[in-house]
This record gives sequence, C-alpha cells and structure tokens, in this order.
Amino acid sequence: STSPPTRQATTDVPCGGPRMRVTTWLLALLGVAALSATYTTDGSSGLAAAQDAPAAQMTEEQEAAIAEGGESFEFQAEVNRLMDIIINSLYKNKEIFLRELISNASDALDKIRFLAVSDESALGDTKDLEIKIKFDKDARTLTIIDTGVGMTKADLVANLGTVAKSGTTNFVEALSGDGGGDLSLIGQFGVGFYSVYLVADKVRVASKNNDDDQYIWESTADSNFVIAKDPRGNSLGRGTEITLFLKEDAGEFLDQDRLDELVMRYSEFITFPISLYKSKTETVEVEDEDEDEDDESESGGDEDEDLEVSDEDEYEDEEDDEPETQTITTWEWERVNVQAAIWSRDTKEIEDEEYKNFYKSMSKDFNDPATWIHFKAEGEVEFKSILYVPNEAPYDLYDNYYQQSAQLRLYVRKVLITDEFEDLVPRYLNFLRGVVDSDDLPLNVSRETLQQHKVLKVMGKKLVRKALEMLRKLATSKKGDDDEDEDEESEDDEEVDDAEDPYIKFWEAFGKNIKLGIIEDSANRSKLQKLLRFKSNKSGEGWTSLEEYVDSMPEWQKSIYYISGESVESVENSPFLERLKKKDLEVLYLVDPIDEYAIQHVTEYDGKKLQSVSKEGLSFGDSDEKTDKKRLEIYKEKFVPLTDYLKEVYDKKVTKVIVSPRVETTPCILVTSQYGNSANMERIMRSQAFSDPSKAQYLNSQKVMEINPRHPLIVELNTKVESDPDSEETKDIAWLLHDTALLQSGFMQDDIESYSSRMYRTMAKALDMETGLDLEEEVEVPEDEEEEEEDEEEDEDEDEDEHDEF
Repeated sequence: STSPPTRQATTDVPCGGPRMRVTTWLLALLGVAALSATYTTDGSSGLAAAQDAPAAQMTEEQEAAIAEGGESFEFQAEVNRLMDIIINSLYKNKEIFLRELISNASDALDKIRFLAVSDESALGDTKDLEIKIKFDKDARTLTIIDTGVGMTKADLVANLGTVAKSGTTNFVEALSGDGGGDLSLIGQFGVGFYSVYLVADKVRVASKNNDDDQYIWESTADSNFVIAKDPRGNSLGRGTEITLFLKEDAGEFLDQDRLDELVMRYSEFITFPISLYKSKTETVEVEDEDEDEDDESESGGDEDEDLEVSDEDEYEDEEDDEPETQTITTWEWERVNVQAAIWSRDTKEIEDEEYKNFYKSMSKDFNDPATWIHFKAEGEVEFKSILYVPNEAPYDLYDNYYQQSAQLRLYVRKVLITDEFEDLVPRYLNFLRGVVDSDDLPLNVSRETLQQHKVLKVMGKKLVRKALEMLRKLATSKKGDDDEDEDEESEDDEEVDDAEDPYIKFWEAFGKNIKLGIIEDSANRSKLQKLLRFKSNKSGEGWTSLEEYVDSMPEWQKSIYYISGESVESVENSPFLERLKKKDLEVLYLVDPIDEYAIQHVTEYDGKKLQSVSKEGLSFGDSDEKTDKKRLEIYKEKFVPLTDYLKEVYDKKVTKVIVSPRVETTPCILVTSQYGNSANMERIMRSQAFSDPSKAQYLNSQKVMEINPRHPLIVELNTKVESDPDSEETKDIAWLLHDTALLQSGFMQDDIESYSSRMYRTMAKALDMETGLDLEEEVEVPEDEEEEEEDEEEDEDEDEDEHDEF
C-alpha cells in the first residue's frame, strides 16, 4: 500500500516500440525499488534521510576487479548512416565543397614545398606548384588538379577510406620535432573531403606520390570504395586529380562564372595560383579560297588588254571587299586569385598604393579609403588584420541600422570562414571594411562558425581598440600638420583647411555612428568622446571638439555649455545665449536629433561638467558672480507682486516664476528642470513614428518662467499688477507674455483655442473696437428688376409646358 503506482510511466513517456516500452517499465521499477528502500520498519517515511545519505563509493579493490574482469568492446557504426550525417549535417551551403577541395590542395602543395627544402629532388620535373579547375558540361564533371605531394596507395586507404582521418594533422605531428609546428596548414578534422558528396553522386581520385605509382580511388558514398592502379600510367607527374560526377541539381557548378565567383569568395588569398579553364568567344576573319584563285588567274592574263569597267561592277567590287567573319570559341587557363594577401606581410614592405588597391579589390569601391590600420594581435588569440574606413557613407547606412554589420571578412589561414559576422565588432562600427586572419581559431567541423564566444570577445575588444586608435590618429593628423606649419593663416584659410580636413570629412559621413557608440559602448565611451565634433557660436563654418573647447575656456569657467535645437539657425539667435555671448563664452550646438540621446551619456569631459543653457540652475563662476547674486536678490524683492501674480494665473503651466540671471534683451523665457526633457527633446519624442499621443503629458517637463527685471514690458506689467490685478486686460497681457515665451523657448502651444481667443481680444483692443468681437448683422441682398422679369417669364414657360403635357 505504500508503494507508488508504476503504470503512470507508460502514459507519461511516449513509447516508440517494444524496446522503448521495456526501458520505460524498467525505469519505473527502479523508481519503485528506490522509494521502497526509503520506508522504515515502523511505516514512517525515510525519504528525507535517504536524500541526505551519501551515495555508496567503490573501493579500490572493486575498481580493480572491474578493470580485470571487464570485457572490452569497440564502438560500431553504420557507415552509410555516418556518411549521411557527415555529408548533410555538417555544412549549411553546398558551395562549401569547392573551398574544402581547394584547401586540401593548398595543404598538399605546402607539404611538397616543405619537403623540398630538405630534399631538392622532391619536386622532380614538376616544378610548378599550382591548382587547376576545369569542367565538362557534356559529361557533367568537375575536376580539381593540384601538383602537391600526392598520395600513395596506402595513403588513399588511410586518408580517404577512414572517416575523420586527417592526413594534414598526421603530417604536422610527424614533423613536430623538425619545425613542423611552423607550418600553416588548413586541414584539421579529416572530413572536408566528404563535402564533395553534397554535389556529386560519384567521386574519382587519381593521385601520384613520389614513392609509389599512380592509383585511382573511387566511391559513391556508400559503405565501400575501390582502389586500382591507374591504367593511364603516370599522367599527373605528381599530385592529385579529383573528378566529381555531379548530381542533377548541381548544374550551377558547371558554369565558369559561378566557379570564378566561388574561388574569389572563399579562396582568393590562397598562396598558390588557382587557374580556371575558361572559354572565350572571338570573331575572326575567314580567308576566301575562291578569291585567291581568281586573283591568280587574272594575274596570269594579258596585262596590256584594256578592260571596260562599269559602275555596277565597281559597286560589286566594293561589296566583295568586306571580309567574311566567323565566331569561334577558344579555351585557355586563366588565373583567378590575382590579389595577394598583403596582411601577412610586414607593414614596412607595403606601399600605400598597395593598401588602396587591396581595399578596392576587396570592397568593390572605386574610391580610395579615408584611412586604414594594419596590425598583428598577440596574446590569448593571435591574428593579423587590416581595417579600412571608406571615404563615403553608403546611401542606406542608417535605413536598417540594427540589421547591418561591419563588412569584415574572417579568414583562417587565408581561407574565408565568413563575411557575415555580427558579433565581431559592435554595431556602431558597421562602416568598417577589412580582413581578420588567424591560425588558431576554434572552429567547428564545417569551419563555418566559431565555437568559443570567449575568444570571439577577445578578438572583438582588440579590433575595437585598434579601430578607435585609427580614428584617433585620423582626428589628430590635421592638428599635427598645423603644429609643424609655422606660417600664420587667416580665418578664411582656416575654414578652407577645415573643409579639407580628412577627419571632418569622415565626421560628416559617419558622425552618427560615433554618437551611437557613445550610447551603446560604455567601455570605450571616454575614447569616443574625443572623436565628437560640434558646431558652436565660435566655430563659424567649421567644427570644434571637446578638447579644443576645454583648451579655449577661461580659467574661471567651470562647465561646458551647450544648447539643443532643430537647426543651427534656430539656436544661434536663441534668447538663452544672450548672457553667454555677453561674457564671450562658447556654446556647443546640438542640432542632430541623436545629440539629445548621446549627451545624456556624456556627463563630463576632462573634469568639466556639461550643462544645458536651457535648463534651470545655470551659473558661470566668474568674478562678477557675487555681485550678480546680490543684484538678483534686490530684483526678487522688487518683483514679488509680479512673480506671485504670474504663478497664480499660469497655475500648472509653470512650477514657479523667478527673476532670470541669463537673459539680456528678451522679456522672459521658459526653462526646464535640471533632469527634465528640453523643448527640443519634447519635439523629437512627439515626432517619433510610434509615439503615443495619450502619453504626451508624461513627456512634458516641468517649466520655470524666468523674467527679465530690466525689460520695460516686465517693469510696466509689474506696475499694472499692483494697480489693477483683476482686469481681463492684465490677464491677457500676462498670458500673451507666457505664449510668446513658450514659442521663443522652443515649446509647442498645446491650448490653441485659448491662445487664439486671447490674440483676437488683444487685436480688438489695439484697434479700439468698442463692440468687441460681436459679429455684425448679415447684409440683405436686393433683387434687380431685370432678374424679376426673367423669373416671371421662366414661370410662364413652365406653366405652358405643363399644359402641353396635360
């Protein structure tokens, strides 16, 4: 009665057959036995005690008994099923087979070249180390030939007849004591060859090694293969010839343009030349044998005989003079991988023109790159890389920002692994172009993806650091050139030079990416801040950096001032800048919509806090600060009636009304709280495609009205408030002051109806209209005599028509 039911196992576990059912019942019985063992003799449950009890450990004698008495078996595998898994499960793309075969051929060529260092006779008569590819559309075959080390009969059995047997790995291990560790060979797993069955029904391999005759290996990817001595004899000299008998759906690999594309994509930078047997169509002239015979007969006649030639004959002769042509097809070997892997060479050996040509070849861009960096990274993972910055931004760079990644090609020993790597560098560096090549990346068997994210993160950090270093050098290159130049230049010359500054050209093309990096990359934010550029009230047509801003600051200035707006024209005449212009202070203009988001992550630079001039709490810290504070206190006492009155009238429209320390000529302005949204930020958030109008009130920040105590309108209004605070005219003037400040400070008017009514009343009072806005009576329109006569005639005609119809 205490045992749990065992039949439950048959319903919870799906049974795929008798064996599954037996296994399920065994598991259920084991569970019963385990639970039964936990009940004590008195009927109480001992389950908790059993859980706390340690599992029984085997003694050394028991372990030894297992080792001595146990039987040893080998794992068995169904060859057909295993081959099917290897062929169809390891690779995502069928086209990978060509990369694998070329990589194997490159390894074979590397091996013979290595052996030839110690044995000059190893190359024999076949001195050229190369790879050739040809196809036959009629026979539906694709052939890859190399002049590498080749394979003996035993090698064919061991390497091709044993799955996951890597001849390259064995070769390196055999030479590990003789410097074999310096070999940069590609093969690792011993399964790359079997990718040929993705596209081929049958594969034939002919191979010739210096130590054996030429043999043929042939298989159809089933459980057996055939090896025979090649009846053609030694046709290769040395090397290997792989012939693929393609499947019906693999016809694309019989097209020379497709083959050319695949070689250029995956194996462009293989060290050895790769040639493709290509056809070319030419138009040639054909010699006419009949004309030659006619010429000979005419030359044999009487030269003195006069011949009459008619105009028709001359016309026919002109037509006969046109040569006959025919189209012929020629076949010849053409090298595909012309571009060398310059990243593997020393930077001192490479000219700038070579870097530019490599960039154009890799990126298919007709323009020269803006800058580049070539480096070798060492440490946990070693790799070589060249990173480029394009001269111009693509037209759709920001159309789909979150789906675009940097066009960096990842190579392993000069063989392309992928060019679609999203995790290699952060998204804001998606404008980068370049290559990354490593010899020791941990790849999966298909060599299409990386396995360890830790190594990937290390590579990413190094690439980001080098990319930012490259941009930093580009940003300071102009400054270094200016320091070397001792001649003083005028302001006009400086503006021209600023336009020619290569970093300014980069900033105008990719500046948004740097700002996105400020938002996304907190680890490198301090480096990215040095790359920022802004317009300012002192930069003219040029740009200024935070570093230049700080260098030109007065000693007493404590903050970096900025203002945000829709455009430079809208902010440069803003009333918020009046006092700062008077003190000759520089203000940065944030006129890009993304600036408002980015500046939230830049709280300070070089110990100087960034402060918005459109928010409350503005201070300057100059020598006049104490005097200004005392003067402000006097003004506050004087304008207490006005500030209290305005706060009562505006109610929730403003949080408070104070005397302003920042305006000079403007009557009043509206500022926001220190941590609230600015007027420009409210405009941006309202304009977003997915903004919710019902939540607009949460976006609006609390506003503070600052009045100018020296402005005559404010002084007169203060007097009017003291004398006649309850009149409608005083309230309208107060509201008109608010509406003007609202628009001038960059905010939107949300109560259009009340605003319109106040404006009409103000206009009526300005026109001395005693009747106010009451509408006049409508004018009566008198009828003319001619129109009356015409109407009577029309009525008579209608009556006659009705009579006739009747």
